[in-house]
Amino acid sequence: VANHLPIVQEKLDAEKCDSLAIVLPSGSVDEDDWRRALALDLAREYRPKRVNVLGSADLAAAKDGLAYLRNAQGVTGQYLQSHE
Repeated sequence: VANHLPIVQEKLDAEKCDSLAIVLPSGSVDEDDWRRALALDLAREYRPKRVNVLGSADLAAAKDGLAYLRNAQGVTGQYLQSHE
């Protein structure tokens, strides 16, 4: 993820970007804290833009999570993990 952070920041710095969802592969519960922190820290740094992180190994579940976030305009700074 650290290698991709500059790309994420570049996307968020773009004027036309108002929200960003970062999709990561599923992780163990040991990774939940840093994934939550990533979502929260980016959302705080780039507010009022919305930033969320989604963890999923299943493409259909990831698409469902993205659809939810697209319609949940008040949700930001969250880590959503699918349960495959």
